[in-house]
Amino acid sequence: MSNTPSNPSTLSLAGHSSGQRIGLLAGAGRFPIVFAEAARREGHSVHGVGVEGLFPEELRELCDTFATTTLSKIGRAIRLFRRAKIDHVVMAGKIEKVALFQKWLWVKLVPDWRTLHMMLRFWSDKKDDTLLLAVIREFERDNIHFESALKYCPELLVKHGFLTRRKPTPAQWTDIRFGWEMAKEMGRLDIGQSVVVHDSAVIAVEAIEGTDQSIRRAGELCRRGFTVVKVAKPQQDLRFDMPTIGLKTIQTMHEAGGRVLAIESGMTIFLDQQEVIDLADNLGIAIVAVKAEEMSLPLRIAG
Repeated sequence: MSNTPSNPSTLSLAGHSSGQRIGLLAGAGRFPIVFAEAARREGHSVHGVGVEGLFPEELRELCDTFATTTLSKIGRAIRLFRRAKIDHVVMAGKIEKVALFQKWLWVKLVPDWRTLHMMLRFWSDKKDDTLLLAVIREFERDNIHFESALKYCPELLVKHGFLTRRKPTPAQWTDIRFGWEMAKEMGRLDIGQSVVVHDSAVIAVEAIEGTDQSIRRAGELCRRGFTVVKVAKPQQDLRFDMPTIGLKTIQTMHEAGGRVLAIESGMTIFLDQQEVIDLADNLGIAIVAVKAEEMSLPLRIAG
């Protein structure tokens, strides 16, 4: 069924005769897989470039064509998409920023000229938004434009309301409102999107390590049924780094002792939605999607 070429280092021009030709720059996690499946169901052809060491191997079979590059080879990614006649690209999946701090990283990876240009011209710091906007600007020099994945699969956005049978208690609602304020401030500072709270105290803040690791760290500090609050940044760019939850989020919460997950409705990507809800119900974890204006309401949201 797959049109993946036998040589994964080369992108062919194979694809569907209908729909659009979409480039997919793929990082880690389930999101690239879910996006590729959704886009192909809509009749689009998906031409993937996976970041080595990050992308899920299953993605090779879901793309019409597939190739790989490294974090340091922006020029190679641009050439691959141009060769496939791609001018619109979606970025999906986590780009693990911790890799940027490995010893001798740039010596081992040897950045190409386009990456060096990007670093010198656009890269002023190592904040998430700065890094990803620098990548986008470098692609735009070749008239390759990034779009939000939600343009092609808006059904991935979480809907408003209670998503599980279990609902937060009044004390947990207090933690949700407190955590919302903290998470929004962390997002404004471009530090992270999630905080873990219990009894109106911040237990852990997501930073470079990502949501799952921050939840695990919270579990080491507090085993009393904490609350995880994950929100979009106030300045959220819909083209990248959208808050995302999936099965791994719930599994990690259960292992660490979390009891409530509060997310921002209409601004959070919810992968494998029914499977996640079923798992949360089985584990007794409450998931609720709230709006900003509800955070001042007393102990409840509209259903």
